[in-house]
Amino acid sequence: MSSPCFLAFDLGAASGRAILGRFQSGRLYTRELDRFANAMIEVKGHLHWDFHRLLEKVENGLAIAARETSIVSFAIDTWGVDFGLLGIEGDILGLPLAYRDAHTQGAMEEFFHLISRERIYSLTGIQFLPFNSLFQLFALKRDDPPLFKKAHDLLFMPDLFYYFLTGEKKTEFTFATTSQLYNPLKKKWEIGLFKALEISPSIMQRVVQPGASLGALDKKIFPNGSRLNIPAVAVASHDTASAVAAVPSRGKDWAFISSGTWSLMGIEIKDPIINDLALRLNFTNEGGVEGTFRFLKNITGLWLLQKCLETWERGRKIGFDRMMAQAEEARSFPFFVDPDWEGFINPSNMPEAIRNFCLRTRQKPPRSQGEFTRGICESLALKYRLILDEIRQISATPIRTIHVIGGGVKNRLLCQFTANATGLPVLAGPSEATAIGNIMMQARACGLFSSLSSMREVVGNSFELEVYEPKQSEMWEKAYESFEHVVTTELEGD
Repeated sequence: MSSPCFLAFDLGAASGRAILGRFQSGRLYTRELDRFANAMIEVKGHLHWDFHRLLEKVENGLAIAARETSIVSFAIDTWGVDFGLLGIEGDILGLPLAYRDAHTQGAMEEFFHLISRERIYSLTGIQFLPFNSLFQLFALKRDDPPLFKKAHDLLFMPDLFYYFLTGEKKTEFTFATTSQLYNPLKKKWEIGLFKALEISPSIMQRVVQPGASLGALDKKIFPNGSRLNIPAVAVASHDTASAVAAVPSRGKDWAFISSGTWSLMGIEIKDPIINDLALRLNFTNEGGVEGTFRFLKNITGLWLLQKCLETWERGRKIGFDRMMAQAEEARSFPFFVDPDWEGFINPSNMPEAIRNFCLRTRQKPPRSQGEFTRGICESLALKYRLILDEIRQISATPIRTIHVIGGGVKNRLLCQFTANATGLPVLAGPSEATAIGNIMMQARACGLFSSLSSMREVVGNSFELEVYEPKQSEMWEKAYESFEHVVTTELEGD
């Protein structure tokens, strides 16, 4: 009997992947079928996602997989918060706006005049970020009121793909909770927010749990594809939720860092933590699998490195490996930055933005590409330490280990710095945690697993982890004091 195969589409803000997973002898084996770039495109002065191109890539991945083997099911996860609007005939009303577009500038503060920050947090438990779905909707309604006379359905990014592939309109729980439109205590869309938006909540979809069926591929898409009667499954469709489902952990005494363009750092809990301290420290409660929640904070992650490399490579090819080799040779702690400074959201020249931050905080700007890279990695690690301290203020959950998952596990320097800064051992891997979590949830949906813990056990048996032990504790403790001073100085300057 052949091993069951599952197809995962993991669509990130920088790239997309089609990954095939099969189970044999208690282990998961994965193979990348396709990888493609993803990037924001500018249309009439605004940043959008090229949805139709991405849909073609997904359809191509389905066709490739069907030619090679028999697929039990397929599933899609994506980055968070962004969405598209459909008209009454089911047509998409323009390309989805990208969360880094400037249209949300000032929207969050304007919305607080309608409902207070405290009230919104008590209803949703979600961290305040200017590009949350709530504030994107507010900005859209403010800038283009006629659009909502035509809008019949709001579909988040995974929902859009499923709709155009299967005809189903549903929203999966983990994605719904991240929008700041969903009340996790009432377990439904928060009507009061829609009243303030002056938008009918009827545009929202029924919320389903990870593992729910989403129907089969529409035969009109592949009319001659006899092997393409593949059912779609709602996994944890928010990419971080899928990644955390694949953390190869044992016990409860761990924190996670899902490391990529963004770093999502937090702990897994059974019930949302919604109180004054969580609000003041701006933590978020996002839904996970098996009824869990991810109590975490979004941190600007490898974005700073990616944008620096983009600037440096305008003249010549450098590459990630060379950039990191230069960082290893650079002096320690050449500068400190707060990765979440607003000037780093989408600058045209990231190295120049970092120089500006250093001047604002009375630091000497870095002198070489190696110093830029090392300073970014050290600052990220120190930011993780700051968030860890905040988590310990709010939750009594003991934290003795940090699991780093996602593409950032390939940055060995950052992983070691994270262990040094936090004083905790770091277990790094797997790098494709999001796709793995996607596959594991599909397998659970078809009965291969009975629990989250059994899924994680198989992940631990299938992928090798790298362990980083803390080093140079005294030096990093002094650096943390300096980092805190810089961050505080910047906040006071604002």
